[in-house]
Amino acid sequence: MRRDKEYILASGEKSEYYFDMKLTTFNTEGLSLTCSMIYDLIAGYSGVYVGGLAVGAIPIVAGLVLYSATRIPIMGFCVREEIKNHGTQQLIEGHLEDGANVIIIDDVTTKGTSVMKAVEAVRQRKCKVIRVITVVDRLEGAAETFRREGLDFTYLFTTKDF
Repeated sequence: MRRDKEYILASGEKSEYYFDMKLTTFNTEGLSLTCSMIYDLIAGYSGVYVGGLAVGAIPIVAGLVLYSATRIPIMGFCVREEIKNHGTQQLIEGHLEDGANVIIIDDVTTKGTSVMKAVEAVRQRKCKVIRVITVVDRLEGAAETFRREGLDFTYLFTTKDF
């Protein structure tokens, strides 16, 4: 957790602290431990796809796909903030079948608005979001957002753990 200045969060709110999870998810040990914990939470689901919004979810999803290779394999995807005007011009990149069961992954949740962008993108593909998992919940409204949307929400840690 960083506390060296005031930060603007993805939610638009200001905060005196910031969880820079990229320092964990782009670290060998940090990503390995994160993926092990998340995989244990999703191992009971069969045929699910995991994904989340770029950029925070990308290393976690990629790590989960690799971690699952010697277990029950899962496929992953990411949701772009917006469609690019080149390449495949897809909002969702990677592996996702229409109508699939999906688990959305995030690195840090505040209000849940970023995660909801990913949820809406997969819902447009007629997918069912069966769970949202975040590494750190800032305890600032995400759980309520997901509850209103009928989404099961799990976190590995909250701000109280730090």
